[in-house]
Amino acid sequence: MTNNIEIADKQFEIYINADVIAKRVKEIASALNHDFSGKTPVFISVLNGAFMFTSDLLKHVEGACEVHFVKLSSYSGTGSTGEVKQLVGLNTDLSNRDVIILEDIVDTGLTMKMLIGQISTMHPSSISVCTLLLKPDALVEDIKVNYACFEIPEKFVVGYGLDLDGIGRNLPHIYQII
Repeated sequence: MTNNIEIADKQFEIYINADVIAKRVKEIASALNHDFSGKTPVFISVLNGAFMFTSDLLKHVEGACEVHFVKLSSYSGTGSTGEVKQLVGLNTDLSNRDVIILEDIVDTGLTMKMLIGQISTMHPSSISVCTLLLKPDALVEDIKVNYACFEIPEKFVVGYGLDLDGIGRNLPHIYQII
């Protein structure tokens, strides 16, 4: 197996191995189990990118929880458009609930700011952000990320749910553009 792949004439190399991802996801689940012990949190997974992360994380979440999905988009190709488009909304009562947003990657923070704003109007008890990847140097919005599996530099990544124009989501590793 080669460590490099090509998607849309762009070269990528393995950045985070699947085994490392699995270990870290399990650690984050353990932290969530501790922090929300005795509660029934509502997980809101942001599609499409967070589907693998959500699936793997929830396999390790103990106790009762709910899972809902929203579909948001702010990317075209390898860059953020700067505009968040809500594609599929949320239609569940979140009042007095502990909400945990599951995201594949937080970079500019625009998507999270918009989603947190919308969820806040539903009067939850708490809102936490849990992301697979965080690009702290790319943040332009002041948002709190409560749980981050990995902090990464400002390079484009694919795999483990992340894509380049729909391609690469199925890859078990996270690849970084060369």
